Amino acid sequence: MAILYPVTTEKAINMLQLQNKLTFVVTSKATKTEIRKEVEQKFDVKVEKVNVLNTLTGKRKAFVKLTKQFKADDVAAKLKIA
Repeated sequence: MAILYPVTTEKAINMLQLQNKLTFVVTSKATKTEIRKEVEQKFDVKVEKVNVLNTLTGKRKAFVKLTKQFKADDVAAKLKIA
């Protein structure tokens, strides 16, 4: 379980709509490969790219860009965040 929960800030929602990116808080030991596999398995999508960021508060965020065949809005609807 690399993914803990989705981020629902205004910036995250804008990235979701404009850049086809989902934002998640992940475990501190999660790797990009683990995050990619978990998102692809959980939501039945293809991931183009994963970026991670360690925040000053000690959390780790993952920015997951989906391929053009899949809409991040559809995944957000499954998660009930948009």
